[in-house]
Amino acid sequence: MSLHSLSTSRERHRSTTRPHNRGRRHEVVCAACDTLTTVPFRPTADRPVYCRPCFQSHRRARPARGGIRAGQSPNLIQEPTRDIDGRATAFEAMEFRAAILAAIADMGIVEPTPIQKQSIPLLLAGRDLMGQARTGSGKTLAFAIPLAERCDPSHRAVQALVLVPTRELAIQVAAVAGALAAARGLRVQSLYGGRSIRPEHAALKRGAHVVVGTPGRTLDHLRQGNLDLKGLRLLVLDEADEMLDKGFAHDVEAILERTPRERQTALFSATMPKWVANTARKHLREPERVEIDADIQAPPSVEHQVYTIERDDKIEALQALLDERDGPVIVFGRTKHGVRKLARQLDSLGYRVGALQGNLKQNARERVLADFRSGTAPILVATNVAARGIDVEGIDQVVNYDLPDSPQLFTHRVGRTGRMGRRGAAITFVTPDETRKWREIERSMDRRFTRAQWRAAS
Repeated sequence: MSLHSLSTSRERHRSTTRPHNRGRRHEVVCAACDTLTTVPFRPTADRPVYCRPCFQSHRRARPARGGIRAGQSPNLIQEPTRDIDGRATAFEAMEFRAAILAAIADMGIVEPTPIQKQSIPLLLAGRDLMGQARTGSGKTLAFAIPLAERCDPSHRAVQALVLVPTRELAIQVAAVAGALAAARGLRVQSLYGGRSIRPEHAALKRGAHVVVGTPGRTLDHLRQGNLDLKGLRLLVLDEADEMLDKGFAHDVEAILERTPRERQTALFSATMPKWVANTARKHLREPERVEIDADIQAPPSVEHQVYTIERDDKIEALQALLDERDGPVIVFGRTKHGVRKLARQLDSLGYRVGALQGNLKQNARERVLADFRSGTAPILVATNVAARGIDVEGIDQVVNYDLPDSPQLFTHRVGRTGRMGRRGAAITFVTPDETRKWREIERSMDRRFTRAQWRAAS
């Protein structure tokens, strides 16, 4: 259906339901289904915490981010496996510990994805690694399983460090790693800004085997003497292209200087430009390369619709799209101010919308994501902070309301939909003054998208 025909349908959603304060006590991410929930006790880093539905039916819980799940057939791996009800799975061929196999089964995952199948044996063998696979391919489990296998619970020291670019990704990676680590008695601690540093300091003092953190907050702990990396065995840079870019590179370099030279290092990303490989050479020792669909810049299950549009017509075009939506939608803006303004516009028009941008305090960011995941606010207007680290199942569409500044960001934005073999749609608006930028994105991706002219309904 063309966007022009959509614009003729003006029966809009006018629900004025607004989120209300539910009196949260302790907010955590469910270790099974990766959703934000609340519990009446203070969580600890040494045991996974579940939402009520997952706790009540633990063996049948929705899976966390990761591999191919029971009943799912994205045609990624074609070897036979058995189900998870007490019987073997394809992961057993990798000879994991029984506790790790049980934790994987609890997630509802029965087969490794290609990135997992190729990366895990190399990491277990102690090799340095550069892994590239599109968003939603299961990269988190590809490194979370080896770190849970290789860390020693009897050795009270930080043995694995995972650096990530966003708070949301830190929460999600820590939840996945925590579910595996807890099976072996390992403690996982997340470190990220937007909240008091003192609880993190106290948790590190009690002891952590695995740390998942953003560069800035991790470096703060190192400088304050709260974090000691002398016993580090495995370092992972998740979303490596961003971690080694100029925004984070200085902090990442400072952290690496405080780690042992003989450490094992792994880089994972959906996009791996040549400059990343060149920069990584000084940090890795004869790394293995694992590339899954490296020549595909966007998931093949995503349908692209690109429209040339006048700037003044964008809000009307967006309304036409939102009126026809069937599920959750992420609308990407370019600036924090622009995202706030657009969210207010949509809210005034009766849409149930949340806004996610870097200036929000952490508890506010988590509330926005919780409302998005629960369907309370099924439209999320966001800056590029949502292009990485947001793992919500069933996102039907992403809308590039404003063009991103790079092909890599375009890839990561589009990767929020069409995950793990599901269908999705990506709609991109290109204004006349953005034509040159769009051509640069196409040229860098070595791909031409069909573009149609959109005209406002008369």
